[in-house]
Amino acid sequence: MTTLISHPLPLLAVGLALGSRIIPPRLLLASLLFTLLPDADMLAFKLGIAYTDAFGHRGFSHSLLFAGLTGLLAALACRLLGCGPLKTFTWIALATASHSLLDAATDGGLGVAWLWPWSEQRFFLPWRPIEVSPFINGFFSQRGLAVLASEARWVWLPYLLVALGGMLLRALLALGSRQQAR
Repeated sequence: MTTLISHPLPLLAVGLALGSRIIPPRLLLASLLFTLLPDADMLAFKLGIAYTDAFGHRGFSHSLLFAGLTGLLAALACRLLGCGPLKTFTWIALATASHSLLDAATDGGLGVAWLWPWSEQRFFLPWRPIEVSPFINGFFSQRGLAVLASEARWVWLPYLLVALGGMLLRALLALGSRQQAR
């Protein structure tokens, strides 16, 4: 799995790049929480549910069905999030699905059950550059530092560029429209 530090970064970066007129702050904040939600399945270990079980780690909560269900749930609360139901559904479903996309880019684990309940198969992306994170007891170790370096290279830096690039583009477009208005 990717660390909980990295899961919110893609949505945060894209949200900042698009700006608050497109992604309202409350929707952005909610989406950051939804990027973390699939890892609630870690409780399955405490309940004695096997990793390979449909309700184990990277199972149901990492599926596209789960992402869609979170989007539907959020769409019901769209007014609280400051936008319409379609935008809310789409953004929150993408936020939830982004979690399993990052997990599928790691070099460890059993893969992600994207197609559950239609298939029990677990999937990885063809290219898996991100080092899989150790559990909390191994996080503050040499291996944990290597994972953070991997995530910095493959998640943090690219999404920092997305955020800065989008913000710069919006600033340039605003400047251009102000100059045309004169």
